[in-house]
Amino acid sequence: MRLTKIFLTVAMATTSLGTAQAADLRMSWWGGDSRHVATQEALKVCGEKHGHTINAEFTGWDGHLAKVTTQIAGGTEADIMQINWPWLPLFSVNGDGFADLSQFKDQIDLSQWTDDQLAAGSMNGKLNGLPVSTTGRAFMFNKTTFDKAGVPIPTNWDELFASAKALKEKLGPEYYPMNAVRETAVLLISLYATQKTGKDLVDPETMQVAWSEAELAEAIDFYGRMVEEGVVVSQKDTAAEGNLNLFENPKWADGRIAGSYEWDSTYSKFADPLQEGQVLQAVPILKGADAVTEGVYRKPSMVFSISKRSKNPEAAAQILNCLLNEPEGIAALGTSRGLPASKVAAQALVDSGKIEPELASANAIIMAGTGPTVSPLNEHPEIRGTFTDTLEEYAYGQINSTEAAQQIIEEVNKVLAKF
Repeated sequence: MRLTKIFLTVAMATTSLGTAQAADLRMSWWGGDSRHVATQEALKVCGEKHGHTINAEFTGWDGHLAKVTTQIAGGTEADIMQINWPWLPLFSVNGDGFADLSQFKDQIDLSQWTDDQLAAGSMNGKLNGLPVSTTGRAFMFNKTTFDKAGVPIPTNWDELFASAKALKEKLGPEYYPMNAVRETAVLLISLYATQKTGKDLVDPETMQVAWSEAELAEAIDFYGRMVEEGVVVSQKDTAAEGNLNLFENPKWADGRIAGSYEWDSTYSKFADPLQEGQVLQAVPILKGADAVTEGVYRKPSMVFSISKRSKNPEAAAQILNCLLNEPEGIAALGTSRGLPASKVAAQALVDSGKIEPELASANAIIMAGTGPTVSPLNEHPEIRGTFTDTLEEYAYGQINSTEAAQQIIEEVNKVLAKF
């Protein structure tokens, strides 16, 4: 890991709020070159506006968690930090690991986020991080393939199963309406269980798996049916083909795999590899007639947090508000961290034509979706690993759905007991 540091010295400029003395601050984040350039520019213009000096500390993704962990353990973390959403319970399980941003309402316009978004950035009732962008899993279908077969794009689970049969009859047995391997398979099973129960995987009251063994087994059986009826390619066949990433798979590029369940923010990543003329379309969340919720899996892609040890938290809050809500910061950051969660920032970028209409459409589906608040512990490495490994055993016929559900619940509860 190579840590790059630059020092941005800005002139003492006139502040717009005048509630914080000029301060020397630090901000840390991970990302690629384009994000580094955009963030440095944003810190420059926001520092100039509010009269603060910001020392920028940035790295790539690899090693950033270790760096932040070491800094927080030693009390040397930056005043403002870009924190991966699943890290919140790692650093602040009781809500006291970061500053409570609700205490800085004079500096930060919290009305730019919905209650659900603020809840997602909170731990134990304390606002530990402001969502920088909100993302979620959306269904995306290759409209060109469905049009070619004369089959309508599915709007519910029953139509998805029917489309598998129709695509194979009209185009060939190698056509599939959906992709579901590894993480996508986990999230499709979670989606089905959430839709049937109205509950997220993690019960925030008991800190145990919210689904019963029978409910989770039914969701796993649903995935098994998708494989049996040719809705998705089996994990065995995917492995035999080299476990290619979907966006690198020739079957995705030419439309033989004609749908997936992906992060809305990755629309371009999956649309760009399609052969010329093919159209990828995001659609509302599929569900069954007996679903009690859409079960949208919506989360902050990352949050901005302020250190609880910052000597200048009001100044840090001023800069944070500028980055996320003020014209200078919005223009400089652009879409370097996805479609902004802040309402004023998202609208400004749409008005300026900096957001693709297809991405905006996919994000609108996610934002309109209903479902329980998703716990960041869904993405705890041990929990996600347990789910993925157990499903692999199920996919290879080593265990049945009941045994898989028992194994997942037992192992996930062991992890949750630590929190």
